[in-house]
Amino acid sequence: MSGSATNEGAFPGSGDGTRAVRAGLPEPVKYEPTLPGPVFAAHFHLPGEPTGPYTYGRDENPTWTHLEHAIGELEAPGQEDVETLVFASGMAAISSVLFSQLRAGDAVVLPGDGYQALPLARAQLEAYGIEVRTASTGADAQIEVLDGAKLLLIETPSNPGLDVCDIRRLAEAAHAHGVLVAVDNTLATPLGQRPLELGADFAVASGTKQLTGHGDILLGYVTGRAGAPMTAVRRWRKIVGAIPGPMEAWLAHRSIATLQMRVDRQNATALAVAEALRGRPEVSGLRYPGLPDDPSHKIASQQMRRYGCVVSFTLATRARAERFLDALRLVDEATSFGGVRSTAERRGRWGGDAVPEGFVRLSVGAEDPEDLVADVLRALQESER
Repeated sequence: MSGSATNEGAFPGSGDGTRAVRAGLPEPVKYEPTLPGPVFAAHFHLPGEPTGPYTYGRDENPTWTHLEHAIGELEAPGQEDVETLVFASGMAAISSVLFSQLRAGDAVVLPGDGYQALPLARAQLEAYGIEVRTASTGADAQIEVLDGAKLLLIETPSNPGLDVCDIRRLAEAAHAHGVLVAVDNTLATPLGQRPLELGADFAVASGTKQLTGHGDILLGYVTGRAGAPMTAVRRWRKIVGAIPGPMEAWLAHRSIATLQMRVDRQNATALAVAEALRGRPEVSGLRYPGLPDDPSHKIASQQMRRYGCVVSFTLATRARAERFLDALRLVDEATSFGGVRSTAERRGRWGGDAVPEGFVRLSVGAEDPEDLVADVLRALQESER
């Protein structure tokens, strides 16, 4: 099946690095490149009956297929009944699940502390006559509003607050109510957690972030078990046309080869930054699931293999946060997260997150840990003035 998780060329070994480097590659052909170049085609030669995998460029593309195989192998390694579909952005992927599964009169449960574009999705869902319920990620609060719903969307760790919920517990409760479960896996990446193995029906993510890691691609994907729900997602992609360009898909596949190296470096440095900030008198509300005393550490350690590259904390005032950001030299003030170059921003500037004015989301890149920690601590000191 096109987009299935089964790798086109099977490879020995089960380590994350081996899988990331080899996933989605076709069988070797003499004189051909290991990773074929992007296929730029709006249509394909199609004499006779329109059968076969490639007919029209809005439906399928060989470059997508390689990438979909690679992502599927990361999200659900070795599972034959899983397929992946790639999209033009993470919100295109999330929207495809929401709008392909829900109808007027249905109810959906969203995280109340999730990504700031979710309120826009909520407004559109409600305009279509769909009831939207929200509850926070922490303490598995969404479990209380499942009765009668059609779909549950989980975001764990949440963005930007970094709360974590028990995916397995929520999935079991949802399925007992006949509710489908989608997990936004953007912040964790497939190397951090595998939602389908924890009981989810869909893993959705923005590939713009750490999956591709260089801040130069907009991409999204949905991975789910083959069947009617994924067929509906595929149909929605065809109708809306929210497809990635072949160049973006090829760049994403190329970037995945370094995913394990990037993730391990960034996660280790994120922990070092969080530990350096712990106990600082000017810092409050420090969150990083990898810290042993973080409120989410216990459940995160049960379902996550890596804790992510994002650290969040609050400074006393908006002005202090802005001075801190301006004083950083190795950290770019920019939105998004997961790139090899560290970024940070005051999330309150967007107005869509329920966070204090001095709340800072710091995305740790691949710089030397000692240099990055020193830069953050120096900027904290300079921002006192």
